[in-house]
Amino acid sequence: MIPFSVLDLSPIPEGFTAADALANTLDLARHAESLGFRRYWLAEHHNMPGIASAATAVVIGHVAAGTKTIRVGAGGIMLPNHAPLVIAEQFGTLATLHPGRIDLGLGRAPGTDMATARALRRSLEASDDFPADVAELIGYLGDAAPDARIRAVPGTGTRVPVWILGSSLYGAQLAAHLGLPYAFASHFAPQALDQAVALYRARFQPSTHLDRPQFMMAINVFAGESDAEALHLKSSMQQAFANLRTGRPGPLPRPVADIGSVLDPMLLAMVEEALSVSATGAPATVRQKLVALIARYRPDEVILTGQIHDHAARKRSFGIVAEILSSAEFARLIAA
Repeated sequence: MIPFSVLDLSPIPEGFTAADALANTLDLARHAESLGFRRYWLAEHHNMPGIASAATAVVIGHVAAGTKTIRVGAGGIMLPNHAPLVIAEQFGTLATLHPGRIDLGLGRAPGTDMATARALRRSLEASDDFPADVAELIGYLGDAAPDARIRAVPGTGTRVPVWILGSSLYGAQLAAHLGLPYAFASHFAPQALDQAVALYRARFQPSTHLDRPQFMMAINVFAGESDAEALHLKSSMQQAFANLRTGRPGPLPRPVADIGSVLDPMLLAMVEEALSVSATGAPATVRQKLVALIARYRPDEVILTGQIHDHAARKRSFGIVAEILSSAEFARLIAA
């Protein structure tokens, strides 16, 4: 059985609050744990009215404390926004509180607009030394040299698993060079997916972290009792993505009966291209689309996301996909 995980941005639905979103996140994490999901990852975004996971390490701690067995982590932390030592201390603390359950995915993008990035960093000077920052961070999480003047406390010796995240060839090359696991953001930026996967696998160098490539693929899932219901649920994410791309981010919109009535054809085409790595529909339709995606890319793991306005419908969607992915029939189909 291919491992499957959840990527959650703690969406704030229209008509609700950040407190509601964070309560929904914990409830969904507990639900995912009961369904057999391997990981529950949260993503760092800033100055976004529709996302409640800006203080990502804090939310990870909340979810880890409220669950028992599921791995909890960042998908990801945008490292240019932070000093590596601070992240090492945060995730070292999380790993100390929740041994063997914390993951750290690292991204190179700011996760926000440039004005907010300046507010986060105070300065943009030397902000793109990502490979060196990754190496420094991993060093803090490993065993400290006897003469080390700077240590992450807690952090040293925790060896929190580090993943490289990416939506371009840059992250694939870095993950391959460092011998680290790699997660591709195909759920919103699929253009370089084929090249990135091939490059990562071809150039992977075994390391103390991994002896072979480990590739995780992100997929949007909107599952319902019928294809029509699933398309209705998906319309919230389509609107949210269009709003973001046109400079109007906001809460996750309520679904609409006809997405074509609120998005013009050109904008809708752009949204559909960005969200093309998706499985939307009734259970049989979702199974068919997931089989096709997994058979084509052969990921070692899939991480599923789906911003749905109604929390109960979102839980049902993840329940449907968990049943599909854990079935013997699905295993037979992807092995064929």
